[in-house]
Amino acid sequence: MSAGRLFTGVAPPPAVVRALTAAVDGVRDDPGAPRWSDPADLHITLAFLGEVPGARVAGLLGALGPVAAGAPPATLQLTGAGTFGRRPRVLWAGVGGDVDVLGALAGRVAAAARHAGVPVEDRPFLPHLTLGRWPGSGTAATPLPDRLPGPHGPPWRPAALVLWRSRPGTRYERLAGWPLGGSGPVAR
Repeated sequence: MSAGRLFTGVAPPPAVVRALTAAVDGVRDDPGAPRWSDPADLHITLAFLGEVPGARVAGLLGALGPVAAGAPPATLQLTGAGTFGRRPRVLWAGVGGDVDVLGALAGRVAAAARHAGVPVEDRPFLPHLTLGRWPGSGTAATPLPDRLPGPHGPPWRPAALVLWRSRPGTRYERLAGWPLGGSGPVAR
């Protein structure tokens, strides 16, 4: 039995979410705007794990804790906005600051997941925070990224590595979390 579609990431603190939400509020009703992400679901994905067999979850949980505990501190800031593709389907906020440290963490998370028997997509790490999605095959070029120049909120340090479950049509479900550079799990 599957545990569902799982992914790992870091979430911005409330002050950053508030600043980003205020910026999005300025363009929320623009013509051609995407379906906006729920502010409670905002995160930077480190590794998308896909459908994970239930039998692999315990090993995955055991593998991720040490990765989080050994993570060096990183300071991040959300900067600007952009889209992916010629007919974009995703509008994103960029990530600046210690992205090399974040990228190294993403690599260690992926390696730990693979070691636990969970396949991970092998693609370059492009740190971003998804602001919204266009349905179907995407949209024509949009001026929205230019209207969200950033920075979005103050610089911040990710506090925890989080494992989430994604189910279509619902908010993400937080399954577990571990303090970055600390020890022991964070309350769900």
